[in-house]
Amino acid sequence: MESSHTENEVGQEIADALGVLLRRTTRTRLHQKLTEGMGEAVDELTYPVLSALARIGPCSAAELAPEVGLDRSGVTRRASRLQDAGLVRREPDPTDQRAQLLVLTEPGLRAVDELRGRLAAHIMASLSAWPPGEAEAFARGLHRFTLEGPFA
Repeated sequence: MESSHTENEVGQEIADALGVLLRRTTRTRLHQKLTEGMGEAVDELTYPVLSALARIGPCSAAELAPEVGLDRSGVTRRASRLQDAGLVRREPDPTDQRAQLLVLTEPGLRAVDELRGRLAAHIMASLSAWPPGEAEAFARGLHRFTLEGPFA
């Protein structure tokens, strides 16, 4: 009986930590830090659009909306800012002539690479005081959790 109580405590501790990570304010602060100096179009509002396009590839604003937690018009506004900066382009959807796909341009891909590098460096800096092997074990466990856990 004691071990199930302990397991529930571990589960609650993980749930609490995930709550902090998933909070919009936590993500916004991180996105602000990561996008500093990236240019006027790349900020905490457009970062999720860039990141999602890099992750899932060309798609419509309607398809991208649930990925970034916005409605279609919110995605369209942010994509327009990114398009004006040359980071995103719109192309006709070959499967639906009424729709347009959002596509990262070469400068957009370079911006995403820069942002991913900054994020990785930020994460590694925050783990620098961890004992040897712990960050690697955490990375393996987190990867497994995303594949097999409640979000899979």
